[in-house]
Amino acid sequence: MSSEGGNEDCLGWAARDASGVLSPYKFSRRAVGNDDVYVKITHCGICYADVVATRNAFGGTKYPLVPGVKLIYGSFVRHEIVGSVTKVGSNVQRFDVGDHVGVGTYVNSCRDCGNCNAGQEIQCGKGRVFTYDSVDSDGTITKGGYSTFIVVHHRYCYMIPKSYPLASAAPLLCAGITVYSPMIRHKMNQPGKSLGVIGLGGLGHMAVKFGKAFGLNVTVFSTSISKKDEALNLFGADNFVVSSDEEQMSALAESLDFIIDTASGNHPFDPYMFLLKTCGVLVLVGAPSEIKLSPGSLIGGMRSISGSAAGGTKDTQKMIDFCAEQEIYPNIEVIPIEYANEAFERIINKDVKYRFVIDIENSLK
Repeated sequence: MSSEGGNEDCLGWAARDASGVLSPYKFSRRAVGNDDVYVKITHCGICYADVVATRNAFGGTKYPLVPGVKLIYGSFVRHEIVGSVTKVGSNVQRFDVGDHVGVGTYVNSCRDCGNCNAGQEIQCGKGRVFTYDSVDSDGTITKGGYSTFIVVHHRYCYMIPKSYPLASAAPLLCAGITVYSPMIRHKMNQPGKSLGVIGLGGLGHMAVKFGKAFGLNVTVFSTSISKKDEALNLFGADNFVVSSDEEQMSALAESLDFIIDTASGNHPFDPYMFLLKTCGVLVLVGAPSEIKLSPGSLIGGMRSISGSAAGGTKDTQKMIDFCAEQEIYPNIEVIPIEYANEAFERIINKDVKYRFVIDIENSLK
């Protein structure tokens, strides 16, 4: 199928100014091109990135803003769109009408650089386009998943098995891939190894789930003792440590092979680095405003600290398939679009367990 007619009206919710308040908004999506997939959106996840972007926390937000995914303050913040295929372009062979698919952090890249050729499109420096508030190849501003449908190049869509609930699939495109990708890259899937997870939020609870599925011994670190019961009994972690308790921390010295740090607030790094074994690795996927650590915490035990942001197309599809095979599901609270503004406030107050997902299909009409 070649491009169909002209642009099509889409209904969404958008922020008009830095108050960040969302309200109904109509806009146009591009026509379906030869390489495109038209996705009728059924669900869309919410993350803190949406709160930050709609309120123009770091400047540069282009209003009206339909939330989705954006590059903020040098760190990737991301979003989660899922739905069913309604139309496909004539060159599209991977998808058929009726397939369940997901759309994540980005909707375009140069498709020709070393990173793109290696399946790491998220690292494309020449033509990467984020899912919202980014300039697309045709000069238009991308708009995200708080909307009834989206048109995307097929390369940036992911097949979701029909057996996997679409509402549960949404957070995989953000919280899931953000922790899964570095875990695979740093070989954190070796049964019997030990993993520390700092923070038990949207990303952290997925890191625990993946760790247990990989056969790791998982320790959760949190500043809040209230997270202990859920860490141990709901998610199956093997150990829980209050990170401010020096005695508990010192008891784990040089005991961990890996650490996934999902905390976005500023926090000390040295106490965690000294928990790593020789050649241990800490991967940062949160976004504190600064990192401070002593050289000795790296040099002494030949330890490493690494950063990671979402993942490429290959890793994302593998993660979705892995979650379906292992029956790994994010913990979610499904809400109507009318509740989005209240959900934003609850996210600010850390009152969500563990991811909001908007029921687009049944509430945005």
